[in-house]
Amino acid sequence: MKPVTKPTKQRKMMYQAPDHVRYKLLAAPLSPELQASRRVKTLPVRSGDTVRIVRGDHKGFEGKITSVDRKKYRIYVEGLTREKVDGTTIFVPIHPSKVMITNLNLDDKWRKKILERKRGIREKIEEVAERPPKAVKKVKEEVVEEKPPEKKPRKRKKKVTEKPEEEKAEEKAEESKKKEKPKVKKPRAKRKATEKTEGGR
Repeated sequence: MKPVTKPTKQRKMMYQAPDHVRYKLLAAPLSPELQASRRVKTLPVRSGDTVRIVRGDHKGFEGKITSVDRKKYRIYVEGLTREKVDGTTIFVPIHPSKVMITNLNLDDKWRKKILERKRGIREKIEEVAERPPKAVKKVKEEVVEEKPPEKKPRKRKKKVTEKPEEEKAEEKAEESKKKEKPKVKKPRAKRKATEKTEGGR
C-alpha cells in the first residue's frame, strides 16, 4: 500500500483512526537514562508515568500523568492546571510529542513484555550492525585472448565507362528512325464466295 501524502488524507486518517492505532500515536521518547538502562527509545504514554515537558509554554515542568485522552490526542499532568474565567481550575492539555518520559509505570505485566520484546529487537539490530562484513570470495577471472575480427577485403565496384559522344549520337539517330517508321497495315484476306448449287439456298 502506498503511503498517503495528501495533508487532507493524513488528517482524516488521524481523526478516524481506531483505538489500537491511536495508542501508538500517543508515544513519547524516553529520557537518556531510561534509554541506556531499558535499551528502548520510545513508548506510548500511560497514566502513572512521570514526564517532563520539553517544549512549549510549560517547558521544564515535571509531574505524573493523571489521564490520557485518546480522542483528542492529549495528556494531563498532575499539578499543571489553569484557572478559567468563572474561577474553576482545569488541567492544561499537552500533546505527548512535547514530553519526555523520565519514569515508567510498570504495574502492568503486558507493558513489561512490550519492553522485553522491543529490547530484544534492538539488541538483534545492534548485533547485526557490529558484525564484520562477510569476506567476498574472489573469483579468478580467466583472461581469454580475444582475436580481433577479421576484416573482409572490400570488393571494388567496376566503374561504368561512358560511351563516347559519337556512339551516343548514332544510337539516338537509330531510335528516332524507328519512331518515324509508319506502321504498314496488312490487307485483309478476301473470303472466297461459295458457289450456290441448284436448288440450294
